[in-house]
Amino acid sequence: MELQKVINKIVRDIDLHSRWLNTLSLMENTGARKISACEHKTDVTLIILKHAAEEHRHAYYLKKQISKLSEGYLTYADPFLIAPAQSRLYLNKLDLEVCKYLKSELGLSGQDLKFGAYLLVTYAIEVRADELYPIYQAALDDVKSKVNVKSIILEEEGHLEEMLAELKNFSENWELYATKAVEIESALFNSWIEALAKEMQAETV
Repeated sequence: MELQKVINKIVRDIDLHSRWLNTLSLMENTGARKISACEHKTDVTLIILKHAAEEHRHAYYLKKQISKLSEGYLTYADPFLIAPAQSRLYLNKLDLEVCKYLKSELGLSGQDLKFGAYLLVTYAIEVRADELYPIYQAALDDVKSKVNVKSIILEEEGHLEEMLAELKNFSENWELYATKAVEIESALFNSWIEALAKEMQAETV
């Protein structure tokens, strides 16, 4: 099932929609923690601090939006998520695969590997967010939902521009590496969407 169909179905069901918001919140929170984990002990840039802070804000904002739909969903426990196993592993798998690629392609290790992975993983995620959140907002508008993600869309667009600038400083071959990261992310994302669709179909049987 394609992304738009999945989201269109989600926004028309209060329980699914609440769990979707909670799942997105979990994933934004995971991203924020991963950004913080890649920080250098002393050479922490403003951009990294900004990204971590904004991803944490997105996690908070998305979870807060749930109250416009229903009560509960206060934790990231499995019953309050959609496709919990795949949702938890998505970013971890992306990070792992990008690290493997950078080790093989550039021979990076240590802090250089962490920073390179941060750049490529974040870029791939921002490319995805640039697609996902506008589709979600359009679906929200269609059903005249009180939920909205317009502020996240604006910030994610800014993140993408920042990551492009960072990647250009990282390597003259940045486009090759970025394309590979997006390719890895696309495969993982498609598997995640399939898992969401499968769970949703199982619940309606």
